Amino acid sequence: MLQETKVVTELAGTEGLRRLEVYEAHGGYGALRKALTGMKPQEVIDEVKRSGLRGKGGAGFPAGLKWSFVPRDHPGPKYLAANADEGEPGTFKDRWIVEENPHLLIEGSIIASYAAGIDHAYVYTRGEFFTARRVLLGAIKEAYARGYLGENILGSGYALEMTVHSGAGSYECGEETALLTSLEGGRGHPKLKPPFPATHGAWGRPTVINNVETLATVPSIINRGADWYRSFGTEKSPGVKMVSISGHVEKPGNYEIPLGTPVRMILDDLGGGVWKGRELKAFAPGGSSTPLLLPGNLDTPYDYESIAEAGSMLGSGGIIVFDETTDMVRVAEILTRFYAWESCGKCTPCREGTRWMLQIYERILNGGGRMEDLDLLLDICEGIDSKSFCPFGDAALGIVRSTIQHFRAEYENYIRKHKVYKRKFMPVRHH
Repeated sequence: MLQETKVVTELAGTEGLRRLEVYEAHGGYGALRKALTGMKPQEVIDEVKRSGLRGKGGAGFPAGLKWSFVPRDHPGPKYLAANADEGEPGTFKDRWIVEENPHLLIEGSIIASYAAGIDHAYVYTRGEFFTARRVLLGAIKEAYARGYLGENILGSGYALEMTVHSGAGSYECGEETALLTSLEGGRGHPKLKPPFPATHGAWGRPTVINNVETLATVPSIINRGADWYRSFGTEKSPGVKMVSISGHVEKPGNYEIPLGTPVRMILDDLGGGVWKGRELKAFAPGGSSTPLLLPGNLDTPYDYESIAEAGSMLGSGGIIVFDETTDMVRVAEILTRFYAWESCGKCTPCREGTRWMLQIYERILNGGGRMEDLDLLLDICEGIDSKSFCPFGDAALGIVRSTIQHFRAEYENYIRKHKVYKRKFMPVRHH
C-alpha cells in the first residue's frame, strides 16, 4: 500500500499553520537561518544542484542550474518571480501551498533570492486566487515584522523586499515571459527567447522564475541535505512530486509521492481507484495540456522520462481520470474551448488555429460533422505545433491528437449517425 512521502506537505493539517508562530514552532525559517548564517550563496546553489531538484511547474528544468545563470556582477536590481499563476485545468497544488502554508513559500523564496543575489522577490498570483492573496499578504507582513524580510535579514547583511502581484486571470500568464510582461504592467503576451529571463527578465533585468512547489521544496533540502532529497525518486528524476488527482476517482485531492512511483499505485492507493467501480478509460498524467494515456500505461513510473517515453508529459502533476462512460469527443471539445478562449491572440497559428478547431468540434457535436474533419483537425494541429512564441499553442494539441488517435471510433460514430450532443452543460457530480 503506497504511503505519501511528505516534504512540502509535511505539516498538512497542522492547526493554525498560516500563522508565523505556528510555522516557527515546527521548525519554520530554520533553513533560512542556516543558509544566511552558515552558507555562502554559491554553497546554497551547489547544494540545490546536487539534490537534483527540478522545476515542478511543467518543464522540469534543474532549479539550481537556473539560479546559477543569473550574472552576479550585473549592476542594478535583480528579481525573483514566484509563479503562483496556477491555471492549468486539473492542477491545484500550488494554490494549496499558498493558502495553507504561505510561510514555506516565503522561506523558500528568500533562500532562492539569497542564492541568486536577488534584492526584490515577487509572488505572481492568479487573479482569481482571492484567498491566496489575502493569506500571503498577511504572512509577508508577519515575516517583515520578525525580520525575515527587509534590511539586514537575521543580521546577515542581506536585504530582500517581497511584493504580491495579482494577475487578471489569464491562463497565458503562467508562461514565464507572459508573466513578466504582466508584472511590468503590460498585456500578458509572451516574449521570444532568447534572451532568457535569467539575463533579460522583468524590466530588462536578470530574473529568476520558479514555480511555487519548487520554491517550497528548497527549505527541506537546505535543512536535510541534497543526499536526503536524492534518496527519493529515480536517478534522472530525483525527489518527490505533488500530484493533483481529479476526475472520476473516489478520493480526489493533492498527494505527494516519490518520483518513479507507478501510476497504478498513485490512482488506486491514494486516489481510491476509479469511482463507482467503473473501469478506467484514459487519464491525462500532467494536466489538460498533456496527451492522454490508456489503461495499458498504468504501470508506467511517474517520472519525467518514463511518462515522456509513454507518449505524454508529467507537466504540472495534475492527473485527470476519465471512466469508461466518458464521451471523449465532448472532453476534447471542452478543453479546446478553454484553449481557444484563453489564447492571448499574439501569434496567428495559436489564435486562429484553436478557434478553427473549436468550430469543427461544435459542428461535429451538433450533428454536422464530416469524415474529413478528423484529418482537418490533425492538419490544424500540425499548423500550430511549434509555430508560436510560447508553448501555449502546443498545449492545446495534446487532447485533440490523443483523442483522435485512441478514440477515433467515437468521432466516427458522431459523424456517421449525425449524432447530436444533447446536454448543453456537463453536470458536476459531488461525492
